[in-house]
Amino acid sequence: MPLSLEIATEALAFAEPFRISGYVFDTVDVVVATLRDGEHEGRGEASGVYYLGDDVPVIVEQIEASRAAIEGGISREGLRSLLPPGGARNAIDCALWELEASRAGRPVWELAGLAQPRPVVTTFTVGADDPVAMGEKARSYRDSRAIKVKLTGELALDIERVRAVRAARPEVWLGVDGNQGFERADLETLIAALEQERVSLLEQPLKRGSEAELDGLFSSIPVAGDESLLSLADLPGAPGRFDVVNIKLDKCGGLTEGLVMAAEARRLGLGVMVGTMIGTSLATAPAFLLAQVCDLVDLDGPTFVKADREPSVRYDNGELWCGPEVWGAGRVLAR
Repeated sequence: MPLSLEIATEALAFAEPFRISGYVFDTVDVVVATLRDGEHEGRGEASGVYYLGDDVPVIVEQIEASRAAIEGGISREGLRSLLPPGGARNAIDCALWELEASRAGRPVWELAGLAQPRPVVTTFTVGADDPVAMGEKARSYRDSRAIKVKLTGELALDIERVRAVRAARPEVWLGVDGNQGFERADLETLIAALEQERVSLLEQPLKRGSEAELDGLFSSIPVAGDESLLSLADLPGAPGRFDVVNIKLDKCGGLTEGLVMAAEARRLGLGVMVGTMIGTSLATAPAFLLAQVCDLVDLDGPTFVKADREPSVRYDNGELWCGPEVWGAGRVLAR
């Protein structure tokens, strides 16, 4: 039966402003793609990649340009050739996974050949702010077992930020995210300070395009690539510069490519991390399945929005759980 494609856009309000290197966010726009065949339905949510100009208008334009092929019943592998990595492919890929689950009467995790999902420990993010405020924010995450600190490239201030968070939460796993804010000359000083605060991950310290400047860097702290490692095509250049790849479905274009990236990262000897852009539980649910094969999980996106979807993912004792009622079991439409 032919598919019908519905595209909806939504503006999600943040619970409070969120600052990273170079950006302050109050709202985020997302696209929700829904595929129906008259009996079954599948959904996918995407916000795109803001620093690449992959925003809602671009996502909608790309999906509309591919509407005929999508409604004609394209496969997930065919979609990887039809659309480039990014939000448009992510939204449709996730919708196709859920549609397939509904048609098969089986959950996505089973279709993907994954083990039955389990709760995963996730990081909770402290946005860049005054060090005292960041310490208070870290302390407010009472049940968290892992915290990620956003830095801005202001070296002395960033070191104080990390110290404040570590003093507030001496027991947690701690990582930092530079979001491309640092210069190569900063890194030795930064890494030495991070070592003192028992930081376990340094994510994306340099700008995308500056990866060669990491050649020869000695870091006792694993370095993760985020903006530098968008999709499968970026992975060959990662070994020797990065230790970990942060896979985000909005970057790579969906769960299908995310699973391929995770397998290839393992083959290359890299650690695997999964993250998301800010979004609702509908965006987080497919990434939760990818998290089942990852070493590190950064999936606190729904905690930043003022109103999440229902049913929603759950956070408890520092762990994330996403049941099939959220996404991935497949929805059968009322007749």
